[in-house]
Amino acid sequence: MDPLSVTASIVAILQLTSKAIEYLHDVKDASKDRARCAIEASNLYSLLVTLRFRLEEGNANEPWCTSVRALGVENGPLDQYRQALEELQPKTTGGSGIKKMANTLMWKFSKDEVTLFCPGIPGAGKTMVAAIAIDHLLGRMQSNTIGVAYIYCSYKAQADQTTTSLLAAILKQLAQARPSVADPVARLYNHHADRRTRPSLEEIINALRSVLTNYSSVYVVVDALDECAYEDGTRNQLLATLRDLQSETDMHLMLTSRLIPDIENEFRSMPTLKVRASGADVKRFVLGQVYRLPKCVQRDDELQGFAQDKIVEAVDGMFLLARLHVDSLLDKRTKSKDKSTLENLSKGSKALDKAYDEAMKRIDSQLPEDRALAKNVLSWITYAQRPLTTGELCHALAVEPGEDELDRDNIPDVEDIVSVCAGLVTVDRESNIIRLVHYTTQDYFERIREYWNPSAQQEIASTCLSYLSLGAFRSGSCPSDEDFEDRIEQYSFLDYAARYWEQHAITVQKEVSELALSLLQHSNLVSSVVQMSVFGRVYRYPGDSQDFPTQTTGLHLTARFGLLYFSEKLLHGSGNDIIISADSKDGHGRTPLSYAAERGYEAVVKQLVERKDVEADSKDK
Repeated sequence: MDPLSVTASIVAILQLTSKAIEYLHDVKDASKDRARCAIEASNLYSLLVTLRFRLEEGNANEPWCTSVRALGVENGPLDQYRQALEELQPKTTGGSGIKKMANTLMWKFSKDEVTLFCPGIPGAGKTMVAAIAIDHLLGRMQSNTIGVAYIYCSYKAQADQTTTSLLAAILKQLAQARPSVADPVARLYNHHADRRTRPSLEEIINALRSVLTNYSSVYVVVDALDECAYEDGTRNQLLATLRDLQSETDMHLMLTSRLIPDIENEFRSMPTLKVRASGADVKRFVLGQVYRLPKCVQRDDELQGFAQDKIVEAVDGMFLLARLHVDSLLDKRTKSKDKSTLENLSKGSKALDKAYDEAMKRIDSQLPEDRALAKNVLSWITYAQRPLTTGELCHALAVEPGEDELDRDNIPDVEDIVSVCAGLVTVDRESNIIRLVHYTTQDYFERIREYWNPSAQQEIASTCLSYLSLGAFRSGSCPSDEDFEDRIEQYSFLDYAARYWEQHAITVQKEVSELALSLLQHSNLVSSVVQMSVFGRVYRYPGDSQDFPTQTTGLHLTARFGLLYFSEKLLHGSGNDIIISADSKDGHGRTPLSYAAERGYEAVVKQLVERKDVEADSKDK
């Protein structure tokens, strides 16, 4: 993230915090909790003002600033913290139980506990508690000797949230807050900048350990530990590393998670504070949403009270379910329909699924064009291999099969996209990530998507291939960093399409073979794809955009990704003529067989070694 982006993020939080302070000071007869909240917000405001001007006045090439930016990730902690504050605002007016719980938690955490575990049911407000805790730590605890860092785990970002990147995010925050301790980060950056490489996990841990020792105490908040990747060992590795660092330094840990037995067992001997929204919290939330409801509700205080009581009764301490129930009233234009809906709100263990079912019914009852748009949007977000920005999704939705150019008049408006999805989709205004409202929403769609939209994967693969084949890319790879950046800027969906087309195509190769082969047989298009897939939006050093394997063929790509059907078609075409050399070497001296063997794609390896024109013992250059 460059200094301007960091500054813009801080300015956004400053504006939000300023509004909160203004509101808190204007309220008459403010409670002590509200007054303390105003003080905390004021402290945070002062801290952010200082950081903003340090960034604006500082030299972007100073080692500490350059090093910190190199460790940053898109949609990182700063973005997620600001988003949590935005969501927190309507839930924490005077006397909020969530806020009281967080204050109790912070008293324990800052005074006594080295590790504090905060589990809760889905949608109970765990991220809100984490946001309040972070706000408290930044406003009251952070200083030249006390460090504060936080990470938000996300089910949709598991591919990017490795142990290395999560620890790097902690390191980034600690170094950025106190540049005088950033020497280990600067050395790490300089070492890898010369070699055009990235730091290893061991190097990040060593740098983090060194920075930690320069603080008397450090507080780290980890939100949604349950959303950290488990099967590849990331979660266990992260916890083990944090505990090792705790044993060597004065580092305090606060972690939130769903009630998952494996995670609960990890913390069974640790102090625990369960997160649960009180009835008063839910009532305040519902009251804060009245402005969104039809006029028949807005003008009737008695009906508002009835809605509050019925929703509190139904949700059992779950904010997420309260939100879905509020959304179920959006299209009810009479008091009778509102009361009927409120009397029949879903309850119990299956309440979330029933609420999602109701949302899907509202989507299906829309006009045909709106229904189709919602279906496409939800399919894209559900099947996407990483979080999509609004720009990426809008470009994807604008693609028309067979068109050689992108019709920019066909790009939908973001507000329209959100409005047709019945409250199941939300946009983070700072990072522009468009996502489902909760990880349980993702779980729901993963269960129903095969029969709800069975052709989704084929449609997505076709869109990726069509976008990669646009006429603008037929000139091949970009000859300079500047041209490369311009291409990324103009074609928002290019990075995603180049990186993930094969993952969407692998199960529907026959269905999308015409589009795929047209792309894979075009050397310039292949070159464009390879350049973008190697670097995309994350290339790091000047000239990096040119450091990719030239002379790559379509067969190199199909072998690398295990696309057996495409490989067969490229080798034989419609008859016995060979379209692409089976043993050609790319700019790195590697053959298709080399890539297939490295990735363990036995069927493709067998396909290639059985050919007489493939030298099985060929050495990479």
